[in-house]
Amino acid sequence: MKTVVIIPARLASTRLPNKVLLDLHGKSVIQRVYEQALKAKTIDAVYIATDSIEVQKHCQSFTQCVVMTSQSHESGTDRVAQAVEELEADIVINVQGDEPFIEPQLIDDLVEAFDENEVMVSAMHRLHSVEELKNPNVVKVTVDKNYHALYFSRSIIPHHRDDWESLLHHHSTIPWALKFYRHLGIYGYRKEFLMHYTQMDSSYLERLEKLEQLRVLENGYKIKMVETSYQSIGIDTLEDYQKALRWLQG
Repeated sequence: MKTVVIIPARLASTRLPNKVLLDLHGKSVIQRVYEQALKAKTIDAVYIATDSIEVQKHCQSFTQCVVMTSQSHESGTDRVAQAVEELEADIVINVQGDEPFIEPQLIDDLVEAFDENEVMVSAMHRLHSVEELKNPNVVKVTVDKNYHALYFSRSIIPHHRDDWESLLHHHSTIPWALKFYRHLGIYGYRKEFLMHYTQMDSSYLERLEKLEQLRVLENGYKIKMVETSYQSIGIDTLEDYQKALRWLQG
């Protein structure tokens, strides 16, 4: 079984332009993502997929594994699918280009979560902060007993009917007895399913929540969720970038 990591890297970003090229103590964000992914033990190759000549030239300073893709893609998943189309691969791991501290072990955990029945896997970690729980930019996920996703939402799920007001207004930390999970934007796919997935029409819930992964559930497929302690530090805003700089400084 051959496994490849694809890192989609766009130069355009509405909240933080050119974020993948920002410097983090001598290395760009995208270089740090690439080098972290290379440390995973279960993968055979890592490629960067971009539609930008500037990103391509920068990445070629540290790797030749750069694939140019169309500028017309509406999502990173479409970019990943085009990049892997001509590559020999059974499993494809989609690592976001703005995750410079992605843990190699998490990539390995996703690869190992594939059994003969799984077509797509992703990751989640337990939420502890009520502030994060209430934040619609923090995507929540609920799972069944086999850790398959039941639903993803920007709203708080599940709803705690009996003590909701107390939870939201009188706590800063979520009581341990209550389980809420944050979805992390790292995905694994069987290659043939990825190609099928990107040909599906966008779905009602996907458009409503602006969450692409809901297309999978609405079409009757399952997403296996891997629980991790990894706390994502994605670079989406200037505040995120400053946080990453502080983290590197220790």
